[in-house]
Amino acid sequence: MNRKRPRADLAFNRVAYQTKQGVMIQARAEEALQSRPLQDYYGKVHLIFTSPPFPLNRKKRYGNLESAEYRHWLAGFAPTFRRLLRRDGSIVVEMGNAWEPGLPVMSTLALETLLDFLKSGPFHLCQQFVSYNKARLPSPIQWVNVERIRVKDAHTHVWWMSPSARPKANNRRVLLEYSDSMLKLLASKKYNAGKRPSEYDIGEKSFLRDNRGAIPSSVLPIANTRASDPYLRYCRLHHLSIHPSRMPRELAEFFIKFLTIPGDLVLDPFAGSNVTGAVAEGLDRKWVSIEPEKEYVIGSLGRFPGAKKVAH
Repeated sequence: MNRKRPRADLAFNRVAYQTKQGVMIQARAEEALQSRPLQDYYGKVHLIFTSPPFPLNRKKRYGNLESAEYRHWLAGFAPTFRRLLRRDGSIVVEMGNAWEPGLPVMSTLALETLLDFLKSGPFHLCQQFVSYNKARLPSPIQWVNVERIRVKDAHTHVWWMSPSARPKANNRRVLLEYSDSMLKLLASKKYNAGKRPSEYDIGEKSFLRDNRGAIPSSVLPIANTRASDPYLRYCRLHHLSIHPSRMPRELAEFFIKFLTIPGDLVLDPFAGSNVTGAVAEGLDRKWVSIEPEKEYVIGSLGRFPGAKKVAH
């Protein structure tokens, strides 16, 4: 297995820091992904895992776009992503919801963008996931808190795509602990087998086999309520802006485990505070992350105590 670290001269010497497994590039994704050094990775990336700026109806510092401009921008990355991926590689994109300006009506922009992206690849849509944050604060405020005509928006969509209909994946790597009831069932060695009203016939052995864990569902309950971690402490200590839309570590961990193995290469072209790189590092995957905002890049160093800064 080739365990060589990603080259430190990537993307026209815009590498901000490097670690044992990866590099952080300070640049716009449009520029970095078209640079000659990153073209050396065409056909070698196992997973592109990212959360691009959401299509919001008001501007935020991290650079979200709006409406048709957003659709055109994100879909424009699809051909390059396809060239970067191995034939059995995957793309996983987290995308939040958007609402029509001034109306209690959800926008279809995210869905339209997804369809444009799939067509531009072209890619197969392998599966839709939902990242559910039960603890999320109520929003949109006007419709949920003030007028009380909607309930809070507490989930994001996570789309798994691939050039292949059968990309590299193994749900044994993301099994959950068995529930108490399942443990009791296994211990009893008895199950009410037989045909159900749905006409599905369940054999007794099917539910009495110990598979060392339960298969997770496509709804991922992730609270994302951390008030302090090494990244937050580092930013506060150095008086750096904290990224306002940080990806939950658990989300990155799930898909990196599910779709890659140690030594595989993970790319995040919209890295933000570089959660993807930190999780990949901890799971012994190689990684390349790209982020244009200098302050977010500097802050992300808090996730890598042993990182080597690169002087320009």
